[in-house]
Amino acid sequence: MTKTLGIIGGMGPLATVDLMTKIIRLTPAQVDQGHIHMIVDNYPQIPDRTSAIVGKGPSPLPFMIESAKRLETAGADWIAIACNTAHFYVDDIQASVKIPLMNMPKETVRFIEKIGFKTMALLATDGTMATNLYQESLHERGIAVLEPDKLTQENVMEGIYAVKSGKLEKGKKLLLQASKTVIDQGAEAIIAACTEIPLVLTEVDGIKVIDPTEILAKKIVEFSLAPKILE
Repeated sequence: MTKTLGIIGGMGPLATVDLMTKIIRLTPAQVDQGHIHMIVDNYPQIPDRTSAIVGKGPSPLPFMIESAKRLETAGADWIAIACNTAHFYVDDIQASVKIPLMNMPKETVRFIEKIGFKTMALLATDGTMATNLYQESLHERGIAVLEPDKLTQENVMEGIYAVKSGKLEKGKKLLLQASKTVIDQGAEAIIAACTEIPLVLTEVDGIKVIDPTEILAKKIVEFSLAPKILE
């Protein structure tokens, strides 16, 4: 029986479509009917995750729980979240539904450990940085993490929000500059730990990019083709 994926989306809308596109591209289907059934709640009214985490805005948790329950009621068998920072709330969201949630940061760290990188640079929102969603798991595996300095982090945030507002060229310029700065400090690759970043930054730009959205999409396809209990 085909499993149905639910996606808590809208954080932001472009990033949600990017996850769906990657799932479709990675699915080895020959006809329409061979693709994964997805129910997507593109819900951009969810409050900003970073603002909430740093104490400057309302909590997005009630909205994300509402979304998860809506997906469960609609028939989803499991859920993915198309936003890195939102995973700060993943345990509370999981507690609100009976179906399992995939964890994008955990899947990404497992992938990095498997391929053997030892020094990574982390590009993410202030919220993701503050929660240590990636840093703790990487350190536990003996992987060093380089974080941007204050000015570079400001450029990262400006780049991310430029992408969110549709200013892709500006966003790419800022994020590429930030990437080169941390690579020059000794990182083997960057973790594009905000779903807006890989929308404009790829290995075509001459930088080794670890894309959590791509890793999540591969895991979704793998689970769909050979369902097993999610870890």
